[in-house]
Amino acid sequence: MAREITDKKKFKILENQGEVDLSVSLSSGERFRVNAYKQRGKYAIAIRTITSQIPSFKVLGLPDVIATFAEKHKGLILVTGPTGSGKSTTLASLIDIINSTQERHIITLEDPIEYVHNHKKGIVNQREVGSDTESFHSALRAALRQDPDVILVGEMRDPETVSIALTAAETGHLVFSTLHTVGSAKTIDRIVDMFPAEQQQQIRTQLSTVCEGVISQQLIQTIDGRNRVAALEVMISTPAIRNLIRENKTYQIQNIIQTSSKLGMQSMDQELVNLYRQGKISRESVLSRCSDYEYTSRLVEGINH
Repeated sequence: MAREITDKKKFKILENQGEVDLSVSLSSGERFRVNAYKQRGKYAIAIRTITSQIPSFKVLGLPDVIATFAEKHKGLILVTGPTGSGKSTTLASLIDIINSTQERHIITLEDPIEYVHNHKKGIVNQREVGSDTESFHSALRAALRQDPDVILVGEMRDPETVSIALTAAETGHLVFSTLHTVGSAKTIDRIVDMFPAEQQQQIRTQLSTVCEGVISQQLIQTIDGRNRVAALEVMISTPAIRNLIRENKTYQIQNIIQTSSKLGMQSMDQELVNLYRQGKISRESVLSRCSDYEYTSRLVEGINH
């Protein structure tokens, strides 16, 4: 089956590297995200359904403040979280808002393409790594010559991709991308740590200038076990946060997020406690997913169900 659903190029990657990501479309219109991999000398596959309809913010239950990121005209916006946390869906919803409301040229670089965006008010060109281009960094470099207003980079996997993305954001493009981190401060640290020590201050300075916000998310099973609910941290780059990034004081970012709810920010721990207060997730889920156990424990203890 692995051979049947992969083209020659993807199958060669599977043979040489032991795993490959791809999307599969059926004549019925159904689409699937597939990860094919080797195990014990044989092939195995994991398949996830991709809905053809891009979910709206209301359906996803995302806070309204996230939609404001779609109104930006330049800068870097990061959506982070573990595999399967809904990053691609959140990004697709943001891109759809831009596509539906603004006359902008949008280029997406994905591995693989998940949600298909039809031209609406905007124009969307979607490129798949491995099929349409060799790598994220080569496609991103080329994208800067293709007159985009908005660029979506499916994942920033290496320093070269990060460096080009920062330059794109500096030169007037709105750039969206993802990382497999949980938490805004950890996301900033992860990007900086990709680079050698002698470059890290330069990267901090660039990030402090171009990063407009971080959305960090987890999907958590509801108490009844039937569904999953999104828990989101939202960081908006205020002057105070930009200073902390520049001065290598990211450990203080969490405090600003926790005290800036009026600006639309929310920490992961605060959101976990809110979901528990609403009766959506269990106490065990809160305490196993939080970043500050003592702080979160105190908040949870004050809630009576």
